[in-house]
Amino acid sequence: MQWSLVIPLKPLALAKSRLADTAGDGLRPGLALAFAEDTVAAALASPDVRDVAVVTDDALASRILAALGARIVPDEPRAGLNAALAHGAAAVRAFRPDSPLAALNADLPALRPAELARVLAAAAEFPRAFLPDAAAVGTTLLTAAPGHALRPAFGADSRARHQAGGAEELRLDAVDSVRQDVDTGEDLRAALALGVGSRTAAAAARLLIPEQ
Repeated sequence: MQWSLVIPLKPLALAKSRLADTAGDGLRPGLALAFAEDTVAAALASPDVRDVAVVTDDALASRILAALGARIVPDEPRAGLNAALAHGAAAVRAFRPDSPLAALNADLPALRPAELARVLAAAAEFPRAFLPDAAAVGTTLLTAAPGHALRPAFGADSRARHQAGGAEELRLDAVDSVRQDVDTGEDLRAALALGVGSRTAAAAARLLIPEQ
């Protein structure tokens, strides 16, 4: 089964505000872009991924991620994360109506293609499914089989909201790279420990990340 992925990305100047204690205003946009680059590159390298659509209005990110092979979908709703995902899903379904869909976070810099393939293979067994994040509170991936709406409910406590919305929770071991999103300095340390992509490694080398 070949999947189409939808990845939302805020304008870089607004991204990753919770990393303020780790990265200053001058470094956060570059760090957010590096996360997205490594996420998109790893997703496109996964054997079960046919294509990736990135929903964003950021001109720099659009140019760089398109060069990696992503399709850029302008964020026409400009109404937040879930509206962007629903818009991106509709755009994908308009030209691939029979494709299974997956919404994937843009901040998975340690993402490994083989682990993503495992998650997608497990998700294929259900009409809708999701993978909780490393904190077991949020969500890093939400899927919808052909003929089923994505119905994203990302944001605070999205694990509980996706459960309540009828999506199947995927309980998988050894897929840490698909669960480790990065919102805080602690998250970044965890991702670095897993092993991040080259772009994030270069961007993170400019930071002073205190030991815990």
